[in-house]
Amino acid sequence: MRPDPPSPPRPPAAAPRRAALRLGLLYAVVFAGIGVAMPFLPLWLAELGLEPGLIGALVALPILVRIGATAPLMGLVDRGAGARRLLVAGSLGLALTYGLMPAAAAAGWPLLAALIAVNAVAGAALVPCIDYLSLAAVRRHPGLDYARIRLGGSLGFLAASLGGGWLFGVVGTQGGVTAFLAGLAVLAAGGSAALGGGEGPEPRRAAAAGTRARTPPALWLAMAAAASVQASHAALYAFGSIHWVGLGLTPGAAGLAWAVGVVAEIAFFAVAGRIPWLHEAPFRLLGLGAGAALARWAGLLLAAGVPAAILPLQVLHGLTFGATQLGVMGALSRLAPEGGRGAAQGHYAAASALASASATLASGAAYRAGGGPLAFGLMLPLAACGLVLALAASRAPRR
Repeated sequence: MRPDPPSPPRPPAAAPRRAALRLGLLYAVVFAGIGVAMPFLPLWLAELGLEPGLIGALVALPILVRIGATAPLMGLVDRGAGARRLLVAGSLGLALTYGLMPAAAAAGWPLLAALIAVNAVAGAALVPCIDYLSLAAVRRHPGLDYARIRLGGSLGFLAASLGGGWLFGVVGTQGGVTAFLAGLAVLAAGGSAALGGGEGPEPRRAAAAGTRARTPPALWLAMAAAASVQASHAALYAFGSIHWVGLGLTPGAAGLAWAVGVVAEIAFFAVAGRIPWLHEAPFRLLGLGAGAALARWAGLLLAAGVPAAILPLQVLHGLTFGATQLGVMGALSRLAPEGGRGAAQGHYAAASALASASATLASGAAYRAGGGPLAFGLMLPLAACGLVLALAASRAPRR
């Protein structure tokens, strides 16, 4: 009898955990960049002496660019381009454009606007690519937990939000913001290059075969549900602090309210994978997020007479954002077709950006017309729409 051939070596048990740690750290770096750009880049633009209308247009420009650029870029993953290559190229593009922004600003706002548009294209696929690679890792190694990996992004955002104010108070926004963002982008490029392989053979097989994958109806509905619930945060993101201070909260208490929301999000990501009722239940998570959004926005309407209720209501951010994020990522992992996962990831990112931008514009008009009550009231139908779509997704065909 011939001896059995030796079995191929199995990867060490620690290898998946190392891959998850690298992805979590990459989330942290990328979201730290978002946590710096969102609050401090508009301040940098204001210190250039630009008028408020132009600043608003320059802040809105990246959102419009990402709506159009994300899905085509993620479609390249299905054609064999590789999510890791897109991450490296996009991060280097961010570093270059952030580094050039001071010179572009000195040359005039049209050149700065063009550079901001290129910057938005470079960054459009970063988060969807990390999501794509994280979901691929979880499918290959079921012992990994996407929520724990994604936790790195929330921690990075929180650290940047808390530390950014102190840092730029020391070095100043004019010299510090774009340089710091460029440095974070270089770190992201290095972290992306260190990820190694691990996307699996599906994109290469699909690219070689020239097949076109079909996205099932249940996934389209799940993506629409998540986009609706996430868009229902628009009034809060744009006018929450202004409304709360108007109700009598101090600026410090308003900042504490934001911190409570982020901590609740972090806590939910940390424990969600250990709750059997939620484990591998994407539609249940989507429904939970939508139901919590209904309760949260209704509560904020009632909080006009009880400002102290704002802090406990912010705890619901762990569900309105966290459960919705985990639900849509679970649906994408389970239902996106082989060879079409990158496109599905891009379609969701673009749909979510479009819904959020539209809701932000609508909430702005509502706030001007009727203040916080009207703006937050406008978010209730969006949350209700998300709940209806989540229920429809749970019953729709999955092939």
